[in-house]
Amino acid sequence: MTMDMRNGTPIQEFILEGFPAIQHLGKVLFSVHLLAYLASITGNAVIVTITCTNTHLHTPMYFFLSLFSFLESSLTSAIIPKLLVIFLLGKQTISLVACFVQAFITIFLGASGFLLIAVMSLDRYVAICKPLHYPSIMNLRTCLLLVTACCATSFILITSLLMKVSQLSFCGPHVIPHFFCDIGPLIHLSCSDTRATELMAFGFTSFIILSSLIITIIAYSSIAVTITRLPSAKERQKAFSTCSSHLIVLSLMYGSCVFIYVKPRQRSRPDSNREAALVNTVVTPLLNPVIYTLRNKQVHQALREMVCRMKISR
Repeated sequence: MTMDMRNGTPIQEFILEGFPAIQHLGKVLFSVHLLAYLASITGNAVIVTITCTNTHLHTPMYFFLSLFSFLESSLTSAIIPKLLVIFLLGKQTISLVACFVQAFITIFLGASGFLLIAVMSLDRYVAICKPLHYPSIMNLRTCLLLVTACCATSFILITSLLMKVSQLSFCGPHVIPHFFCDIGPLIHLSCSDTRATELMAFGFTSFIILSSLIITIIAYSSIAVTITRLPSAKERQKAFSTCSSHLIVLSLMYGSCVFIYVKPRQRSRPDSNREAALVNTVVTPLLNPVIYTLRNKQVHQALREMVCRMKISR
């Protein structure tokens, strides 16, 4: 039960510390992060829109890409609006319920995104290494089952973890040294014995991130071997171009999240995590649509067709 052990009264809210060292630049930071947020939402929305409306992109690869863009937009929307309020108005309080809801949404979306990254790697593996069997293997039923498995696994793991965290006692201080309610700083704030909860959180996050990473490494190792055996340089370049965008995106995600989550108990305040979390919640969702659109000819063509339709409709 979440109680203040000093006086027995329930804790009603936490305080998100944000970035105190640069809080005096609040209006400037608000403008920068607002622009980044709007650009991220717009870019990912464009990818989802052209994937849904362009029949040439009704393939498993773009189906997974549109879902990934949706997850990225949702993750950003769960975190950045509150950060903008902190920068602009200095309102750092967040209710207990809102904090746990934000923690659940962000971790669930993040975990689903990592598992989806592994599925996208498997999709590229089948497309390049087993091209003749690709249509029969990666059919609509298989795609839906894979997505459902990603979401169901994330939901079960994260729900059980948050239920465990909700049983901890919080006796003060109530300042979360982060700009959103992340699971690590929240556990670190508890005055209960958190060893079992920390071990559970470490096990779940390690399982999600490392299993996704291992699947991705195995898939792309096989892809690399297959590409080197292709007879012509043009075929090798075409095969690599379909994977390069995905590799850039996942390197950004794995780099920041492994640093944040895949480590044992923290003995000091997790201040250094904020910069890595900012990369994962602001920079990566902003760069994803740029990377995919700049390096994909089919997306270029779909964008041109969409712009032409918009001009004609006027």
